[in-house]
Amino acid sequence: MKTSIQYIVALFVAVLTFTSCSNNDDAAATDIEKLNLVTKLENDLHTVEIYSETGFLQQGFNDISLRIKDKKTSEYVKDAAISWKPIMHMKMMSHSCPFSTIVKSAENNSIYKGYIVFQMPQNDSEYWNLEINYSIDGASFSVQSNIPVPAVAKRNVTSFTGTDGVKYVLALIEPTKPKVATNDIKIGLWKMENMDSYPIMDGYTIKIDPRMPSMGNHSSPNNTNAIQGKAGDWYNGKLSLTMTGYWKINLQLADKNGTIIKGETVSEIIDSSSLFFEIEF
Repeated sequence: MKTSIQYIVALFVAVLTFTSCSNNDDAAATDIEKLNLVTKLENDLHTVEIYSETGFLQQGFNDISLRIKDKKTSEYVKDAAISWKPIMHMKMMSHSCPFSTIVKSAENNSIYKGYIVFQMPQNDSEYWNLEINYSIDGASFSVQSNIPVPAVAKRNVTSFTGTDGVKYVLALIEPTKPKVATNDIKIGLWKMENMDSYPIMDGYTIKIDPRMPSMGNHSSPNNTNAIQGKAGDWYNGKLSLTMTGYWKINLQLADKNGTIIKGETVSEIIDSSSLFFEIEF
């Protein structure tokens, strides 16, 4: 009888352990269900996995997720404080770019999220390096590696100096999947304070005028200029795309006083603003 009870207890523990491991595996899989691995950064103790929806990074705005795997236990860290710093190494200088703080995902307890805006792509002699610093239970760690950032075919980010002498970075965030409709458009605006600091700029207006150069440069109805809902937000507006094809999204940036500091009004004389994004679908 005693042997039978011991067998039943052992069997129950084994099943419980297997179920627990399966649940942990399922949770880890769920964490990255809609994401694709971009690359891994490693040190002796941890592997930092970098994810995006597409499975790659590119010039422009990038929503990025990451998680930290303990090499010894193969478990993912759920309570880390993480920061990062992207650096573009050019021939004569180095600089950073707009990037967010990293926050823990509200939905998935092993995923941490943020964004990076690569305002220029890599080339044969210039490259991006990503350094990630993190602490776990009071101990500090670091990983760093060069990361691939190829150019995009259509302009989705631009750097410029306004008539106010300020250097800006403007990036298209949405739509990523444009359609024949009135699309929500989301734009980010940052100031280049110095080589390492790019704060979000508040209180501006981004005027929008989409045109189809191949179709007589016609525009579209029901566009709404992009403004912020509150300080620190993206700039949100409406972008009307009436047919598929190539669109040039002409832009004008107005400061808090309504003064245009970059971009021109499209007219019979001026067929394109010097400030624009491109969409083709």
